[in-house]
Amino acid sequence: MKRAFFWLVIGIALGGGLGFAAGIFVYPYIFLADIVATERVDNIEDKRVIARGTFIHANPSDPVHYGSGQVTVYEDVIHLDKDFAVGPGPAFHVYLVPEEEVGTDTKVAETMFVDLGRLRAFKGSQVYPIPAGVDLENYGNVVIWCRQFGVLISPAKLDFAEGES
Repeated sequence: MKRAFFWLVIGIALGGGLGFAAGIFVYPYIFLADIVATERVDNIEDKRVIARGTFIHANPSDPVHYGSGQVTVYEDVIHLDKDFAVGPGPAFHVYLVPEEEVGTDTKVAETMFVDLGRLRAFKGSQVYPIPAGVDLENYGNVVIWCRQFGVLISPAKLDFAEGES
């Protein structure tokens, strides 16, 4: 009897643990993949464009971690434009990264990045406030980063010369 109870407890623990782990991976694909954000920049006509960039597929041999679309940097916000898209996954964040070039071998988590917050949708227009005191000239890239697994999803190198208006 004790032996059967022991195996029942072990089975419940393993089943619950594996079910929870599977849920973490499956949840974004089922519930968030079809959400398209439609946020707008407030008073856009009064804002000066500081820089622009384009999200790229950092590792073309990786079909899961990709990104595309434009990013516009204003004086006080980062705007992921309406054509923005990334492959779904858990715990994606928007970072400002001080590196000149960001690739799959860049140790983003070890840089002095600025975390602008969790990605709200895998597609569409999103706005992220820039914290006070951040000097944008020190940050060459906007990066989509998976905090859960420490993986680069997509970088966008900023072009400050083109962006000024």
